[in-house]
Amino acid sequence: MSNQPIQSVALTDILVRDCMHAGTLTCGAEDSLAHVAEIMATHRVHAVVIIAAYEDRPVGVVSDMDVAAAVAAGADCSAYEAAATEALTVSADEPLRNAAQMMCEHGVSHLLVVEGAGGYPVGVLSTLDVATVYAGI
Repeated sequence: MSNQPIQSVALTDILVRDCMHAGTLTCGAEDSLAHVAEIMATHRVHAVVIIAAYEDRPVGVVSDMDVAAAVAAGADCSAYEAAATEALTVSADEPLRNAAQMMCEHGVSHLLVVEGAGGYPVGVLSTLDVATVYAGI
């Protein structure tokens, strides 16, 4: 890609799979928020997917802002209790523009990217990923 900003019309041609971060870092719903913060710090990520043990499916996403909010409130809670949002998903084959619209409508900075009809998680899309594509970097 060039360093010229991409026109917004071109975003309809870029798929989520083309700019997402492949793979997910996960934690259990009952894991401590301190453990989640350790995962974030160790792997230098801003979000961790919460997996419910009884379902083996994503049930939420803990973001760095959720950790900051808990710290500010003096809360000592689980990953699931701290998560401000459910696991919002987007198909890997969805246009990036649609994913960006979903982020804005729900006020989130991360979407869980799923593949196929089974909804198997394959990655995470962040607002920084969208900004990177838009900037042409």
